[in-house]
Amino acid sequence: MNISDILSKVPKGPKRNRVGRGEGSGNGGTSGRGHNGAHSRSGWSRKLGFEGGQMPLARRLPKRGFGNKLFQTIYDVVNVGDLNEVFEDGETVTIEGVRDRLGMKCSHRRIKVLGEGGLTRKLSFSVQAVSASARQKIEANGGSIEIIATPPRTLRKQLAKKAAAALLAASNDEASKDEASKE
Repeated sequence: MNISDILSKVPKGPKRNRVGRGEGSGNGGTSGRGHNGAHSRSGWSRKLGFEGGQMPLARRLPKRGFGNKLFQTIYDVVNVGDLNEVFEDGETVTIEGVRDRLGMKCSHRRIKVLGEGGLTRKLSFSVQAVSASARQKIEANGGSIEIIATPPRTLRKQLAKKAAAALLAASNDEASKDEASKE
């Protein structure tokens, strides 16, 4: 048996079209790209929504009204049944605890507790929102609920800047005290 016998039996794919290899190949000269224009140049790609130069649909349609999508409040949801399994009796449920124990990302930094599943432990909750059914289950087991208000996004940025400035000032004070004690 010879390797050429095996390879001759293997079906080959379509032959690769080599453009720009002379007029005899059928794709010489302009290499199948036509004459002039953006299509003939390298690096050209069609933009999303490009309609050949006519006014795109997104610009033809009227834009009216107001959408509240930018300002809506989005919560990461968690059920009391899931919390019942990972928290012990008397513990406080916070966003950090949910993130650590359940492995949730909590990307929206707001948690809403929903009432699906059973709750048998006495837990205290320190979260942003609680559904009515979850509130009934928590209070039936003697638990407590503290609703935390999350500041608006712009206010959060201002508070973060103030906290960073306070930390910087505190570290500068400590550094100056260390230098004074050395002298």
